[in-house]
Amino acid sequence: MKKNLYVDINVLQTVPSSNINRDDTGSPKTAVYGGVTRSRVSSQSWKRAVRLAFKSEDEEWLDSYRTKKVVYLLADELKKLDDILDDDAAIDKAQSILKAVGIKATKDKKTGEILTGALLLVSRGEIEKIAKYATENDVTDKEAKKAIKDLLMSDQSLDLALFGRMVADNPELNVDASCQVAHSISTHEIIPEFDYYTAVDDNRSEDNAGSAMIGTIEYNSSTLYRYANINLNELEHNLGKDLTLKGMELFIKDFILTMPTGKENTFANKTLPQYVLVNVREDTPVNLVSAFENPVNTENGYVDTSIKRLEKENADAEGFVDEPVLSIVLTNKDTDISNKAENIKDMLSKISEVVSQRLADEDNNN
Repeated sequence: MKKNLYVDINVLQTVPSSNINRDDTGSPKTAVYGGVTRSRVSSQSWKRAVRLAFKSEDEEWLDSYRTKKVVYLLADELKKLDDILDDDAAIDKAQSILKAVGIKATKDKKTGEILTGALLLVSRGEIEKIAKYATENDVTDKEAKKAIKDLLMSDQSLDLALFGRMVADNPELNVDASCQVAHSISTHEIIPEFDYYTAVDDNRSEDNAGSAMIGTIEYNSSTLYRYANINLNELEHNLGKDLTLKGMELFIKDFILTMPTGKENTFANKTLPQYVLVNVREDTPVNLVSAFENPVNTENGYVDTSIKRLEKENADAEGFVDEPVLSIVLTNKDTDISNKAENIKDMLSKISEVVSQRLADEDNNN
């Protein structure tokens, strides 16, 4: 039996005045941790930023869609393969394909569009293979259900392999996620602030000197602790052996470098991390957020103290779990961890070298 192999990614990143992830009232999301209010950025928000970064790579195996309009994606692909089909016939056939595997797609009363009941994450490869099968076979045949189901579980895109898929209509189409992303929180207490703004009409008349619009925007600034992990065995199962290392590298890189885009034009808040710690473990993933249960309290910036807290928590964790196979840091700050990468490329290379060897050893032993 294969040993599990996990990659823990720990990031410290300062974010200036910003509102990158809003709640239903427009305020920056927060959490109470250690008895005080922290800035918070939801995992969903950061995963979306990572997914969009994958799309910028312009590689077919990364193409995917999270959509309720999968009928139209299938219909377009069907028309490419069968020029006899018109729009209506292609849409009807696409509905039949989804129906064969228990996915309902019905007409929306407001828009008239044919939509699934919930967002469905599918890869470009899955769409193409299903359309090809449906062009060459009768989708109402009793064998079609199994064939289409198998195709919906193959050719997974990286985001699908990492973040999984839940299909309420047919749980057989669910894909177990190989990656967990935590809600990011500040290492310290935050106090919400408000920006009072006015907008003046450039063409206002002389007798109307007032503002055309008045409002407020809530914001905060923080040093965030961000965490994610990858179960490499599950990623290999979902994605295939050939793409596992490349997929791991892409996720680590894009998780480190991306940011959610909420109010980015208002605040221009794009920053880079000040510190990254990656652990490769064989026993269990470990979120080190407990380093900040007692909030950092300083008047001289939070990063240096947060790094010391995080590295102490990392060392203390070895009293409960095994020593990591690899610990490597990327930072220009002081660190007690000796294995220090020169840049992201160097960090990814060293992680891949260790992971590749471990996966190869497990293959040879099984």
